[in-house]
Amino acid sequence: MTSYNYRASTMEGKIVEGSMDAADDGTVSLKLQEMGLLPIHIGGVGRKTALSRELDWPWKSSRVQSKDVLVFTQELRTLTHAGFPLDRSLAILAQLAESPAMAEIVHDVLKEVKGGKSFSEGLAKYPEVFPKVYVNMVKAGEAGGVLDDILARLETFMESANELRSYIVGALIYPSLLAVVGIFSVVVLTVFVVPRFVTIFSDMGVDLPLPMVVLDTASKVLSGYWWLIALALAAAAYALKRFRDSEAGRLKWDRKMLGVPLLGKVLQKVEIARFSRTLGMLLRGGVPLLHSMTIVRDVINNQSIAKMIEPIRSGIKKGEGIAQPMRQSGVFPPLAMHLVEVGEESGKLDAMLLQVADTYDVEVRSGVKRLVSFFEPALILFMGVVIGTIVVSMLLAIFSINDVPL
Repeated sequence: MTSYNYRASTMEGKIVEGSMDAADDGTVSLKLQEMGLLPIHIGGVGRKTALSRELDWPWKSSRVQSKDVLVFTQELRTLTHAGFPLDRSLAILAQLAESPAMAEIVHDVLKEVKGGKSFSEGLAKYPEVFPKVYVNMVKAGEAGGVLDDILARLETFMESANELRSYIVGALIYPSLLAVVGIFSVVVLTVFVVPRFVTIFSDMGVDLPLPMVVLDTASKVLSGYWWLIALALAAAAYALKRFRDSEAGRLKWDRKMLGVPLLGKVLQKVEIARFSRTLGMLLRGGVPLLHSMTIVRDVINNQSIAKMIEPIRSGIKKGEGIAQPMRQSGVFPPLAMHLVEVGEESGKLDAMLLQVADTYDVEVRSGVKRLVSFFEPALILFMGVVIGTIVVSMLLAIFSINDVPL
């Protein structure tokens, strides 16, 4: 038996929280329903330690995370599917929101709904939290009277996007940690260890060997001009940010990134998966194709690829369909084009686009794995050479002392 935490609602909208021992979460859900409660969230009980306890960082409450939006969507779908009115569902979710910022947003959306505006109009006030894809899907669900179905699709969409993002971030943690440790080791050796060797040679009145002269110079530069180095790095980072913030600069940067060996292919597949999943979900939700293409253009991060959306949209306006303009863009690989053509011919374009997204999600994972597999040993080799050179230089300096005449 496992202990589960649960949050549930009475038919009057009162929130009930507690824990229950059961074989699985499905059993907990059935027991709660037998008690006349509507399950909203069921999760396993974990032992909290000092390391696992959630910290209240100063900036945490001022920003809504993607996880908060996902939880909001899941719980809203549960309530609307159970037949709760939208205003009561929002009132319940305002109480359940763990993030104060999210609770405030839900309260404001509820106020807009009670004031006579639609749910999608209330969400549209917060584009930084609810993107255009989300708002337009909700708008289509309201128009078709299938809001709970649309929320279920949004939930699946967000879970897939978060899962891919988490995989990429997780794969990059070890190389990043390795780079930080390597740089820290080089700085410690250069700034703290090398000067001690220099002092020993100075006290003995012995000239430094050439490798130690080089290391001593590097040590003096790091120790005496670290502030200048930090300022130069900060200026370079600021200049790069300004360059990427400009339209022309962002376009040049994104084109260069697509041309980087190994990394460029992964970035292209990430954008193809994002394009296909977003467009497929919008079409399945009933959003018109031309309007969907406008939304997708804003979703694409790489501006070099986003620029290709407008010619595709123009081709659709001319009645050329979507497959032919996509092929002319030169961005989409043959496999993606084949699936899109099949979907267009069979009238199942949304299903084929989602299949393209699933296919390229898998390829992105494989590409990230290959990239990390190449980067990790290359980084280890590079840092090994640097640290090894420093250590060998110090050892040669020690051995050279034996050659000094007494």
